[in-house]
Amino acid sequence: MELFEAGEFWEAHEALEDAWSQADGVEREFLGGAILLAAALHKARVQQSPRGARRNYAKALRHLALVPDEHHGVEVREFEARVHRALRDPSFPVRVPMALVGTNRG
Repeated sequence: MELFEAGEFWEAHEALEDAWSQADGVEREFLGGAILLAAALHKARVQQSPRGARRNYAKALRHLALVPDEHHGVEVREFEARVHRALRDPSFPVRVPMALVGTNRG
């Protein structure tokens, strides 16, 4: 997730692909969604393709809808919202929202 925060969206996409290819279930959906969020940001900020960014973002939401609100310490819904804002505002920094350790959201 450090690559997201560094603005290295293509590299984040590539770094997650190996784990995604071997994952299943919720983990595969989470990784697939994160990969597509990275692709959306890359399309928006590097390739200047708003349409491609929107399409990848929409695909990411379909994957992440199957993931709990918190997964591996990431606040998934907030992550989606921050990427959405970053797609609309190129100056908005992408920060991966981490849940507080020991919280129970169940």
